[in-house]
Amino acid sequence: MKKRKWKLPKIQQAKPEQLNDRLLLINLYITQGLTLLIGLVWILLQRRNPLALFQLQHPGQVAAWGLGLAAVMFAVDFLVSRITPEEVMDDGGINNMLFQRRPVWHIIVISAVVAVCEELLFRGAVQHAFGPYWTSILFAVIHVRYLKHWIPTGWVFLSSYGLGYIYIHSGTLLAPVLCHFMIDCVSGLVIRFRREA
Repeated sequence: MKKRKWKLPKIQQAKPEQLNDRLLLINLYITQGLTLLIGLVWILLQRRNPLALFQLQHPGQVAAWGLGLAAVMFAVDFLVSRITPEEVMDDGGINNMLFQRRPVWHIIVISAVVAVCEELLFRGAVQHAFGPYWTSILFAVIHVRYLKHWIPTGWVFLSSYGLGYIYIHSGTLLAPVLCHFMIDCVSGLVIRFRREA
């Protein structure tokens, strides 16, 4: 009997110019699916109920923390974009490719999926194990497209730390999910409609 040789698929980092719209979306949804799966498994291994992390005890407090931090982040981002050259905040064109021709409903769906999956993993599982500081370092590292410049890397770290802070003080993942969703959704809509003008 002949032995079979199993070959593992090669994983390579794709450059933005190598991605087409279909490949970008497949990559996005697979990555978010893995993020969700890892987050759920990690939380279950911590002997915690993932659904309990989304309990809503004080709706006004969730909105105040989530929308308040989003407003602060938008203000700081606006100021930083005014005083730094455009290439400093460049992510390699990924955000433009993702949002510039996307229908509004799909921008909303992408923003919701990313917010829930990433917050469940990072605030729900990782932060519980390592605290907000180390979680924010890991969060900045996985946003590899920003690592070329220290300003966006620092901004991702501070944003993550802020999300961890509001999670601690609101007592629910709904506050950081709301904030994360607002940041991604509004940013996506700005890219979408700025490109049309």
